[in-house]
Amino acid sequence: MPKVHDQWTVLPHEPVEAIDDGLLTVAGDIPMPLGNFPRRMTVIALPGRRTAIWSAIALDDAEMARIDGLGTPSFLIVPNRAHRLDARIWKARYPAIRVLTPPGARQAVEEVVPVDATSDIIRDPDLAFMTVAGAKESEFALTVRRASGVTLIVNDVIGHVRHPHGIGAKVMARLMGFGISGPRVPRVVKRMMIGDPAALARQLRDWAAIADLRRVIVSHGDPIEHDPAGALLEVAASLE
Repeated sequence: MPKVHDQWTVLPHEPVEAIDDGLLTVAGDIPMPLGNFPRRMTVIALPGRRTAIWSAIALDDAEMARIDGLGTPSFLIVPNRAHRLDARIWKARYPAIRVLTPPGARQAVEEVVPVDATSDIIRDPDLAFMTVAGAKESEFALTVRRASGVTLIVNDVIGHVRHPHGIGAKVMARLMGFGISGPRVPRVVKRMMIGDPAALARQLRDWAAIADLRRVIVSHGDPIEHDPAGALLEVAASLE
């Protein structure tokens, strides 16, 4: 993992996109040994003009103004230990923000930023927080309900890097199995993070059965918006 940022460091990123009512997402690049690799932040509007930030990325002033326009960042979700890169600088920018991370990631995340909770302290009835089954209590996921349907937000457990930028990113995405041909559990994630593939497969099938599932947002790659339930079932089948 690259060195954690101590100063507000803006790496290349795309404009913030409104993907649903009160749901923003933005794709950026992260420097890796073989070249830049895509990463994604998601911002969820909460009651009381507050927001929850999933897998934080430092943005330029104009795009941060869009984030602030949705509400006060009140919860910083570090969905696993590898997503600490910008946690410290977000906490410095928003000192009152409360940090959540999975139980299995707490020790590593606390090397960077104090952790307030390892379970749901947001308590928004439109959100359902979970620790991903089979992932050694080290990976968060959540669902967000809106009038249009349900968005599932996952982290590294599914990769969907259909459009890597640059030869290094292309090589890395193929070697590590980050879903160039379609959504997949990346090989490196399966090897290092998944303790029970059968339990993860059941989790994926449970997600596929969510009524009104509209999309899956991943932390590395493109949102899955075409037949998200079918995509989850295919990923589940690949584990067995």
